[in-house]
Amino acid sequence: MVQDSVERLERHWPQLAEVEFHVLEVPEPRDDTVPLGSSAPATRDRHARVVVYRRPVELRAKGRDERALLVHEVVVEQVAELLGLAPESVDPRYGQD
Repeated sequence: MVQDSVERLERHWPQLAEVEFHVLEVPEPRDDTVPLGSSAPATRDRHARVVVYRRPVELRAKGRDERALLVHEVVVEQVAELLGLAPESVDPRYGQD
């Protein structure tokens, strides 16, 4: 699902070819919130990175279709964060599904 979202976005944002996309089971423990994803900008030693957390996404989505939509929203939000843009600028259909 993450790969499908990335391929969809790469058509309009070719610079995403330089971003690493990962799926991890769960995020590191934090405050009271459980994020669905995270991002980190590129450094001299590492490409920019987007992570989707599998278990939190699965727990919030009721079925496969809803999970696919949620994964895409998380990917769009994290890419927007990396690019310094609003999610709607990254994908005009963001939030409409």
